[in-house]
Amino acid sequence: MIIRRHLLQLLLALAIAGPAFAEDSAAGVTVKIENFTFSPAELHIAPGTTVTFENADDIPHSIVENDKKFHSKPLDTGDKFTMTFNDPGEINYYCGFHSHMTGKIIVK
Repeated sequence: MIIRRHLLQLLLALAIAGPAFAEDSAAGVTVKIENFTFSPAELHIAPGTTVTFENADDIPHSIVENDKKFHSKPLDTGDKFTMTFNDPGEINYYCGFHSHMTGKIIVK
């Protein structure tokens, strides 16, 4: 019971914490595609960080930058798409199949 309570407190703290920050750019970061969402939906990274998008849904998704500067192929379950972000700025993206799915990467 105590472990369950601590786990719930930890999950609540993580949910309240807000956007994710990548501390170790050499290791890279993963954005999960799950339940028709990008998680985290907003990601703060340092220049040179590699971001891997991984589809955990049982339906295809794709990654499309709002200005069409890049896009992935359709990602089936378990497929991954990797990009390295070198230039500071804000990158907004969405799923090419489900435009309500959106995400943001802030490089600084």
